[in-house]
Amino acid sequence: MSWCAGAGCGTPKVTGVDHAAQTARLRSLVPVRVSECLDVCEQANVIVVQPSAEGRAAGARPVWFGLVNDPDATEDIAARARAGSPGVAPLPDILDLYTMTPPRRRTPS
Repeated sequence: MSWCAGAGCGTPKVTGVDHAAQTARLRSLVPVRVSECLDVCEQANVIVVQPSAEGRAAGARPVWFGLVNDPDATEDIAARARAGSPGVAPLPDILDLYTMTPPRRRTPS
């Protein structure tokens, strides 16, 4: 799982969210890699869940979640990651509210 709360690239963090607590909670549940920039600052906090080996074998791709500023959403996303999602466990309907399209990869000029 990758996580970005902004600020690494100079963008202000989302106010009213305890980013340190959110990071600590995610890390207590699943392996987390904190990114300095996922290039979607307007969607912070962003969580990208990578498929498990079983999910990759089933053809699953990473799932991007944006505007994850609610502790319940953080818990739901971590639960899906622990269950092997994406590609293994279905995504609860409530998390559709947070799914987003990842940015297109930039090509060097």
